[in-house]
Amino acid sequence: MSTGSLSADEQKLAELGYKQELKRGWSSFSNFAISFSIISVLAGCFTSYGQAFLNGGAVAISIGWPVIACLILCVAFSMSELASAMPTSGGIYYWASKLGGPGWGWFTGWFNLIGLIACVASVDYAAASFAQYLLGLYNLNFIFNFASTNVKYDAHVVFVLFMLFLVIHGLINVFSSHLVSLFNNISVWWHVIGVAVIAILLFAVPSHHATASFVFGSRAFGAFGHHMYWYYTLPLGFLLTMYTITGYDASAHISEETHGAENAAPRGVWRSVAYSAVIGWIVLMALTFAATPNHLNAINSAGFPALAIITSALGSGTAKLVIFISTVGQLFCGMACVTSCSRMTFAFSRDGAVPGHQLWRRLGANKTPTYAVLFVVAMATLITIPALFPNSAGYPVAFFAVTSITVIGLYIAYTIPVFLRWRMGDGFKPGSWTLGAKYKWVNLIAVVWVSLCVIIFCLPTSPAGVFFSKGFSWSSVNYAPIVTIGIMLLVTAWYLLSARRTFKGPIRTIDDGVFHELEGLEEIAPGPAAP
Repeated sequence: MSTGSLSADEQKLAELGYKQELKRGWSSFSNFAISFSIISVLAGCFTSYGQAFLNGGAVAISIGWPVIACLILCVAFSMSELASAMPTSGGIYYWASKLGGPGWGWFTGWFNLIGLIACVASVDYAAASFAQYLLGLYNLNFIFNFASTNVKYDAHVVFVLFMLFLVIHGLINVFSSHLVSLFNNISVWWHVIGVAVIAILLFAVPSHHATASFVFGSRAFGAFGHHMYWYYTLPLGFLLTMYTITGYDASAHISEETHGAENAAPRGVWRSVAYSAVIGWIVLMALTFAATPNHLNAINSAGFPALAIITSALGSGTAKLVIFISTVGQLFCGMACVTSCSRMTFAFSRDGAVPGHQLWRRLGANKTPTYAVLFVVAMATLITIPALFPNSAGYPVAFFAVTSITVIGLYIAYTIPVFLRWRMGDGFKPGSWTLGAKYKWVNLIAVVWVSLCVIIFCLPTSPAGVFFSKGFSWSSVNYAPIVTIGIMLLVTAWYLLSARRTFKGPIRTIDDGVFHELEGLEEIAPGPAAP
């Protein structure tokens, strides 16, 4: 390799310490498309709709969604500036390492990896749940009885479908990066057209709709009562927005495979959030106006209230079409999640931070991180095993626990480098996309908001999940903090006992001779090391 053979993208990557290993075949649109697909309003808006509708009510959706989306945009804008300055597959792990030192990078990387694995698990599990429900509407009884009403039997059927979807998504990611890019591009149009079709059907077909006063004013007090509404119940409903609009770090993780990454990656991050916020609000409004008071009992008792709204508001054939559109959108989302998580696993393993890293950082013959994909599929299956033991009411506790793990892990990882960039101040060297002086308040809003959300989503979601309370049941426990804290304790022990002496952060893979020949080379200076 010589300087004359380096493209602008390869030269930028060399400045950051890496040689071009992954195939750089993604366009700017494809970079945007993967984050848009992972956010997937056809996934999060439908699967976690009940979290807000039952905890906060319609007001948590109609008003809560746009307000929280604006706060999330502060996170996205902050990340965009970092993605422009440091466009690598490691993404936020690399940013934290360079801005704060190896210790910051170590913990950021692990939070990111935990969140991404949970994201894969939650999306494919929800897709399996919707697929099982859809097949049940057709009264299929082939191999499995999809129309069964037995809670435990249904949980096992969903888990089998979940594993099937994981394997399919893994195989697509292993055998063709081009196919993944193509599916992500198709996914964008499937989501845009699908949302338009669903919104039209939900507004046009039902004979009755909820009133504006219901949609913009009704509250649901959840299981904790009206006296805890503002400071406990309503915040639990924020999970709808926070979970749906997540995973947009994918645009950073695909940087090493994207043309013009210094500009394409930051645009992919913030545009995927902005467009999803608008399109998601449209589909949520359509669902909420279709949720008439006459159907509230069925909606409140459903595991996934969005499904109850669709089937009660629409005719059989139309309901099947809407659920089919949503389920396919979720499958697109799951495939993109595996892509993003496998790239993060590859980058983190490349720097020796994951047990078995020699294997997970190996590329297949077509220059895709084959073994990292297998790692992701296996870990996603492992953390979803509690779903095999549902509670008697059929409420998907495991699903919402995994969604909480997703939000906790990812948003902590998102804001650690944002905090470090804010702490560095004007000493930070931006890329071509920059916030300018606005970083001072945009970064601060992002960090404060995420800190509050992490606390909220570690809380029990029902009285039966409160330890040592009357009626306590393990099947109702929000195990998100148990899993997250448990893994991070192991990671912390590993770091203190061993890794802090061996782990030095991102490891350079570029030839020193080539690197030093590059003109105008200037690395971003790291900030103070983590304690």
